[in-house]
Amino acid sequence: MSRFNPQHRPEAIKPLLAMAAYVQECGLERSLIELVMMRVSQLNGCAYCLDMHSKDARAAGETEQRLFVLQAWREAPFYSARERAALAWAEAVTRLDPIHGVPDEVYDQAIAEFGEAGLIDLNTAVIMINGWNRIAIPSRAAVGSYKPKH
Repeated sequence: MSRFNPQHRPEAIKPLLAMAAYVQECGLERSLIELVMMRVSQLNGCAYCLDMHSKDARAAGETEQRLFVLQAWREAPFYSARERAALAWAEAVTRLDPIHGVPDEVYDQAIAEFGEAGLIDLNTAVIMINGWNRIAIPSRAAVGSYKPKH
């Protein structure tokens, strides 16, 4: 059962909605964005966001195989170098090592694939989904009700 509805305070979520709009228009591939949203939500255990982004990913043409294996992306052969760099970045930023932050090798791989502007966009996407996870989990958002727009 839901605890609270963040939409009852629209000004409180307005910054995240603006980030979401930016991420959708920044030029990153939709499939990549959805994989990042899924992976971060897996790490955080956010059932609502996993439900939402799995539906959005499928609506955008993502395969079930890639979604099912996402948690083990390092061992699977069907993610591109760019997707691997994005997933490694998303994991490192979500977990933030308390001593070293994001490892240099993760940064080096991400900057090589995305460049500075693309990495800023990717980082914004990771920050955004972490924020949504931290709203959906404590509010106990109703899982299963989301319908993709596309």
